[in-house]
Amino acid sequence: MKKLLLLLCITSSLFASMSETIHSSLSTYYENRNYSNSLQKSSGAVYGVGADIHYKASKYKLTYEQGGAVTKKPPLSKDLKNKKIFLRYAYGFNNALELYLNYIYIIDDNIAITTKGKVYGAGLSYKFNKQLSTYFSQYYTDYKNFNMHQSDLKIEYKMKIANVGVKISSISKYLRVDEEQTNSFTKNTQKEYFTSGAKLHLHYQTYHMGLGAYFGKRVFAIMNDGFKIQHHAMEFNRTYAVGLGKTISDFVVRFQYIYQRATELPPLQENVKVQNLRFIANYKF
Repeated sequence: MKKLLLLLCITSSLFASMSETIHSSLSTYYENRNYSNSLQKSSGAVYGVGADIHYKASKYKLTYEQGGAVTKKPPLSKDLKNKKIFLRYAYGFNNALELYLNYIYIIDDNIAITTKGKVYGAGLSYKFNKQLSTYFSQYYTDYKNFNMHQSDLKIEYKMKIANVGVKISSISKYLRVDEEQTNSFTKNTQKEYFTSGAKLHLHYQTYHMGLGAYFGKRVFAIMNDGFKIQHHAMEFNRTYAVGLGKTISDFVVRFQYIYQRATELPPLQENVKVQNLRFIANYKF
């Protein structure tokens, strides 16, 4: 972990010294989780650090995440601990068209069969004008006992109402489970899933506010544009989120509350509620 932090600092210093670098940033976040009606978990915490470097037509983004949870014993024998890394490279051919590649690696998960799982992603974004943009992403997740195929389509529309900047996003996700070997994680899943969501972001002077919701079931999904992965056996069917933020000089701080409802697989425990409180800080240079 110390080596990773040192690498991020060196990287940011190197790129900051180059005149071509614009709008790059360092980030960190902390998330507290509380589980209700779960047969497996009671509480948990996640933290991460990352860098987002823009240089000429290229963008490089890296996030390291480490988390854990207090589990119920039985049925589990130990508390959860896991580590993940998220990578993204994007190249802008012009002001309208951009190609991006994603990679996720679950370095270690001490209780899930999805440990060592790898995700490969690719996508294109196109800006029709300053207001309307589309994003299409395709992901392939390689686990030991099964694979996942995921297709995402996101449409963004920006406008201004008086002095308030408004961004509206719609997201659609199609997921397909490809079971290679019989296992406890996928035996109660559907073969295919479709879920949709909507987000609203408001920006006034130095203040930010966001609202979001997802409807429809999903399992083992890639979220947050390739920087979140749900790799435990939970079938989510509702997600609601609200966030507040403020820009202070070169820093942006945000607080988010996320509510999710799910079914735990394989015990088929329904109506599991997961409440997340998240703090995010970005430093732009």
